[in-house]
Amino acid sequence: MTSLHTTRVRRRRLGVAAAAAGLFATLLMAGPAAATPDPGDHPATGTGLSASQEAVAAAAIQDGEIPGVDEIVHSDNITPLANIPKDALKGLNTDLAFQGKYAFAGNYDGFRIFDISNPKSPKTVAQVLCPGSQNDVSVSGNLLFLSTDSSRSDNSCASTTQPATEKSSWEGMKIFDISDKRNPKYVAAVETACGSHTHTLVPERSSVYVYVSSYSPNETFPDCQPPHDGISVIKVPRKSPQKAAIVNFPVLFPDGGNPGAPTNRGVSKTTGCHDITVLPSKDLAAGACMGDGLLFSIKDPENPKIIDRVQDNVNFAFWHSATFNQKADKVVFTDELGGGGAATCNEEIGPKRGADGIYDIVGRGDHRKLVFRSYFKIDRPQAATEVCVAHNGSIIPVKGRDLMVQAWYQGGVSVWDFTNSSAPKEIAYFERGPVSLDAVTTAGPWSAYYYNGYIYSNDIAKGFDVLKLDDRRTDPAKRVRMPELNVQTQPDYFDH
Repeated sequence: MTSLHTTRVRRRRLGVAAAAAGLFATLLMAGPAAATPDPGDHPATGTGLSASQEAVAAAAIQDGEIPGVDEIVHSDNITPLANIPKDALKGLNTDLAFQGKYAFAGNYDGFRIFDISNPKSPKTVAQVLCPGSQNDVSVSGNLLFLSTDSSRSDNSCASTTQPATEKSSWEGMKIFDISDKRNPKYVAAVETACGSHTHTLVPERSSVYVYVSSYSPNETFPDCQPPHDGISVIKVPRKSPQKAAIVNFPVLFPDGGNPGAPTNRGVSKTTGCHDITVLPSKDLAAGACMGDGLLFSIKDPENPKIIDRVQDNVNFAFWHSATFNQKADKVVFTDELGGGGAATCNEEIGPKRGADGIYDIVGRGDHRKLVFRSYFKIDRPQAATEVCVAHNGSIIPVKGRDLMVQAWYQGGVSVWDFTNSSAPKEIAYFERGPVSLDAVTTAGPWSAYYYNGYIYSNDIAKGFDVLKLDDRRTDPAKRVRMPELNVQTQPDYFDH
């Protein structure tokens, strides 16, 4: 990278607020924004800007304060290696999973398998058309798991949308046999209450447990009735996945969880979980559950037990995801302010909302507590048309340091250090400029994960990116090799 990129970013950090304040202010409320769920089947588009506001944005680009439309900027220690645009699957790109030389990329229309044996030139191995947002994807052995969180006419890959008010509608988990990566076979389906927004695997030798996160029940939905205060636990026998079945629905919020507004203005009411991350080597899990953050034991995977629960009714609107550090003495929770459909990386929103919350885990056993230490948010302001918020990321495995790579939608990919829980700092980044200057648009990295020496990112609109990170702080991670990675099933990177 040339020095031009670094110079542009310095100017942008110092000058963007003055140049674009009017642009930002028109789109955001003065008080805390009400949290909404993820975009669902429809990306956030259509919020137009006036001609004068577009002129302000254009001037900011001209002055080097923000990147130009689709312009790529990055820090000196990141090198973009490849970008593979969308092909047959035209929906929003979503989550990623990895196994050996393969990457599995979710899309609202199905999933795509890449051969990443040469990271500079990934090759498409298969594309499976199977519509059903979000199509959150995980793999374990010969099985691939796909979440369906939109009401469908049936459980087939040929289904169509159908109102959730109809009893015959279907949402839940789909299971594929991927023993032949070029020809995945759909082998099983399990319907779950309120669908499957995300899911998390707890692998065992003969079976795989699947924790299904879903939320937003409604009395008019026959298969998604309130209260919906827990998660579905599915047991999948590896040798006979067609026998997959729900074995429990543990109640995580016997008191109903965070009541949300009007008691806690701007905070989501808890009606289930958005995402769960497990650390099987420590029998621990962390749950991001709308208005609540959880720490729980999974010693008995069919019966998870709550250890501690926290809320942040000042700055967190929607507890979205969780990541442990390697020592399991910290958890990073993300806040998806605006539900992944708003521009929140600007001075009006500030550094504490739509951010990461870093919590230390103190104490022992069932007496452990989550103790808040600080917030982290990228300090690279974005245009008012750029949906930007904390999203999915993973640990970068370096002994003695807590390093993470994370997606921020149109805020790009951020690499940051939280070894000091109270003083996190960004150490690398990659991002594209606005997709548009005349309408708010959902785009940018949905997930950004570190796997076997490279960063892989699934950009909602632009496709599959591969980045190389060269930095003395992260270089030791290049020696760590994993046979499989589902980020929500965090491995012990140094004991496998």
